Amino acid sequence: MMNNVAVEVRDLVVRRGRARAVDGLTCSIPRGEVTGLLGPSGCGKSTLMRSVVGVQVVTSGTVEVLGLPAGDRRLRDRVGYVTQAPSVYDDLTVVENLRFFARVLGVADEEAERCLVAVDLAGARDQMVGRLSGGQRSRASLAVALLGRPELLVLDEPTVGLDPVLRRDLWAMFHALADGGTSVLVSSHVMDEAERCDRLLLMRDGRLLAADAPHRLLERTGTADVESAFLAIVEHAAEVPA
Repeated sequence: MMNNVAVEVRDLVVRRGRARAVDGLTCSIPRGEVTGLLGPSGCGKSTLMRSVVGVQVVTSGTVEVLGLPAGDRRLRDRVGYVTQAPSVYDDLTVVENLRFFARVLGVADEEAERCLVAVDLAGARDQMVGRLSGGQRSRASLAVALLGRPELLVLDEPTVGLDPVLRRDLWAMFHALADGGTSVLVSSHVMDEAERCDRLLLMRDGRLLAADAPHRLLERTGTADVESAFLAIVEHAAEVPA
């Protein structure tokens, strides 16, 4: 893998029964950038992300992460992953969750405090996770993923259910992480978040339709926003014979 590439996916196929959830997908994710994975619900975004973090059984193809096969145990403390469903313990407080996962990862307890502040949960540090709002629980999961300052951060729709101010602040944090060298892969089905990304991967029906910077997609399609660009690319793909 080239030094400027965090993730390299080649000819990836993932089957769910007879259907292909991911259908021969090839893409790369640069280091030190915020890459947005966009497409409608059910298009294969989560399956691709699970393949990147090594928890998805793949049918064929390869996924290489930070120079190693996806799922390699040496990546455990180098990759942070936030699923759509919060992955924290409801019967522990926010700070107890963070301290527990810090010990699992072998990082200092001070990391828990840093990550609480990063996701604006310092004021809820002693609350039981099971009593938090949905948005707060999602932020608690994000805080866990930030422990140890991972080189790759994989976020599956992390801003769902959050208020506009917090969404803005989280995107600012994603870019600050990228500026510091962390590669960020973030999925969304909300097209207005696309322009916050350095690079976009547009998916539909398990396939990659386009991979480029937002402004170049707009130039290529002659459109004014990413949603219109996505629709133009879909329409063009439908006109091309299989």
